[in-house]
Amino acid sequence: MTHTVEQIAMALGAQAFGAIDIVITRAAEPASAGPDDLALAMNPKYADSLSEGHARVAMLWDGADWEALGLEAAIIAPRPRYAMAGLTRMLDAGQGFAAGIHPTAFVDPEAELGEGVSVGPLAVISKGAKIGAGSVIGPQCFIGWNATLGEGAYLREAVSIGARVTIGARFIGQPGARIGGDGFSFVTAEPSNVESVRKTLGDQGDAKAQDWTRIHSLGSVSIGDDVEIGMGSTIDCGTIRDTVIGDGTKLDNQVHMGHNVVIGRNSLICGQVGIAGSATIGDNVVLAGQCGVNDNIFVGDGVIAGGGTKLMSNVPAGRTMLGYPATQMDKQVEGYKALRRLPRLMRDVTELKRIVFKSNSDT
Repeated sequence: MTHTVEQIAMALGAQAFGAIDIVITRAAEPASAGPDDLALAMNPKYADSLSEGHARVAMLWDGADWEALGLEAAIIAPRPRYAMAGLTRMLDAGQGFAAGIHPTAFVDPEAELGEGVSVGPLAVISKGAKIGAGSVIGPQCFIGWNATLGEGAYLREAVSIGARVTIGARFIGQPGARIGGDGFSFVTAEPSNVESVRKTLGDQGDAKAQDWTRIHSLGSVSIGDDVEIGMGSTIDCGTIRDTVIGDGTKLDNQVHMGHNVVIGRNSLICGQVGIAGSATIGDNVVLAGQCGVNDNIFVGDGVIAGGGTKLMSNVPAGRTMLGYPATQMDKQVEGYKALRRLPRLMRDVTELKRIVFKSNSDT
């Protein structure tokens, strides 16, 4: 996993300066970088940290004076953070998963594995499953009946893919991701108090207590190309149709998607987001950590919701939302500032009342 400064710069489409034949073994933060490391000082605020380490080479911001920083060589990219994506890909040593099928794995005779598929210890690949060429199925993974994974899938340890789930090419499943569990769908024989509350927003009515009857999930999950699912995330099957995730969308850790949810292309769903059943999320949406999305609403293309936002009703395309309940971010911040000013305002009002009452008493 070693590369010269010149090789790294060429691979990243960046410029290399100085002793471009220096061999790099790993990337490091500036203060802890050694002489064979590439220090990542991609912003001027990290310049002072370079002197705390022993780096000879650094990736720097555009316009940086690398010689003045005491370096022997430098890599300069117009968009350093984007270059960092390519750099980490080059230097990633992976998880050490071996090629071939481990002797403790179970692969059903009627499963179809493409060329070069790796199957790790104690993994299970069920009847009718289809795994695309070059895929890696990590230790203790489960691939369900008639599930399909496209080429280049990469499943870390203990990923579970349920029956009939369809996943496109270059899928990444982080440890413990669970895809294709049954939806949380239950109904009562007669209208329930929950249904009354939904209509009245408060009154439970006179419905009696009843048993909950399970609605089975006949749909599955359909996932596009280049999707990544984070650790511990859970995606429910659809009730009749599939739950859907579009091409290029990325889910962080501990995200939950309820039954029938549809997420479009190239959206980012951050940690601990919960999306209730039958919600529709558009393309290029960003939901920051701990956002909540109500059931049966839509969130339009390009919406950005800040951390902890609770989306209770439909959100038009392009909006930037914050708060609980969600409002447009600038209005939420304005209201928050006003709330912080309330104690001072109340003190001012109290003082004005005192002055007015004193003036009236003097007259």
